[in-house]
Amino acid sequence: MIRTGTTEDISSVQEIAYTSWSDTYEGIIPSPVQKSFLDKSYSFPMMEMRLKKTIMLLAEHEGQPVGFANFTKVDEDGDAELIAIYLKPEYQRNGYGKKLLSSGLSLLKGSQLFVYVESKNLKGRHFYETNGFKFIEEFEELFEGYPLQTAKYVYDLKAPAL
Repeated sequence: MIRTGTTEDISSVQEIAYTSWSDTYEGIIPSPVQKSFLDKSYSFPMMEMRLKKTIMLLAEHEGQPVGFANFTKVDEDGDAELIAIYLKPEYQRNGYGKKLLSSGLSLLKGSQLFVYVESKNLKGRHFYETNGFKFIEEFEELFEGYPLQTAKYVYDLKAPAL
């Protein structure tokens, strides 16, 4: 089941983010850099702001949150961004990611959805490419002071839904 997140879900979202990041970025992004980012981006005040200003969807298995997706709302140019989509490792490759993405896409009435993914995150890149995102470019950026290669993708929101 996919549903909208609430303040009661903050601790579950935090747990999913930390678990998923550790699993995904081990050997790609140093643990202290991950922790610094997660501590800021998933703090309670930041989560409260996300719940008010963005679209937060949760995937549940037997009533327990197992993943989430976070989208910005569509801006004046018709663009939105998929900020995050994370699943507990044991629930990956079971259709939850696709359901979260599809649910989010159904709520976005714009022209383009962008997503940025670390270039070495091959699981993430495969997921986006398999689900209709088109690769635009790669660029280097500083992430919490650490240099990373980032891949930018776009999804045409006017295309037929997944």
